[in-house]
Amino acid sequence: MEQKPTKDCAGVSQSRNELRAQVIEAIAQTMDLYGANHSFGKLYGIMFFEDKPMTLEDMKDYMNMSKSNMSYAIRSLMDSRMVTKLEEKKERKDQYVAETDFFQTFRVFFTLKLQREIDIMLGAINQVIPELSEIALAEGTPDAERQECLRDLHKLRHGVSYYTWLQNFVNRLRDGDFLDLQ
Repeated sequence: MEQKPTKDCAGVSQSRNELRAQVIEAIAQTMDLYGANHSFGKLYGIMFFEDKPMTLEDMKDYMNMSKSNMSYAIRSLMDSRMVTKLEEKKERKDQYVAETDFFQTFRVFFTLKLQREIDIMLGAINQVIPELSEIALAEGTPDAERQECLRDLHKLRHGVSYYTWLQNFVNRLRDGDFLDLQ
């Protein structure tokens, strides 16, 4: 009669750790898709499953990274509000926790990225439109150049419409309008 393998506590724990590792890797790959550093994603994944605050030393042990790289990674995660620095310290060391609400991390991450795009693009477009308009309206502008300017202005005004729409989307996302989870 064939015996089924038995699982003791260590076997169950190892299995759970392997399953966590799969999700941690998926988080890292997903963040990499959106332009975040793969190892920062892995760190966030590790912190996501941690049930207690972590110090840079704790993270360093998990990640096998230098303290300076770990510090840079944690600053980046804090900037995107995926990780929070706690007020209380552990043995005079800063402690950090991950935001575990995926809706919250999605909302904050994308509003920050999209707002940056809006600011950069609208800044450039709004600076260029008056100058292009001036060239198009100048008496000495050759007709072919005037037509090119008008085509560019048309494209840029369409861009303004898009970024106005995107700003409204970002504002609604920031306010949580799309997160009716009931």
